[in-house]
Amino acid sequence: MAAYSLVFKASVQKDFEGIPKKDLRKILSRIKSLAGEPRPHGCEKLTGQNRYRLRQGRYRIVYAVQDEARIVIVVKVGHRKNIYR
Repeated sequence: MAAYSLVFKASVQKDFEGIPKKDLRKILSRIKSLAGEPRPHGCEKLTGQNRYRLRQGRYRIVYAVQDEARIVIVVKVGHRKNIYR
């Protein structure tokens, strides 16, 4: 099974700015693992959307999967209280 490519939406860079480095390393490691398994155990499909949510500690990673192109698009990263605003 070939790996998926990872693509970050431009706004994700701004999402990273307020996250402590210790947490950011864990988040980036979790995102990197999506290249091998885009729908890991514990991910949840968002209702009414073609997106998924993955938890990393108190943070959430929202992403979309394009199976035909083998791409994972990271849409938003943020604190669980602010992710859907």
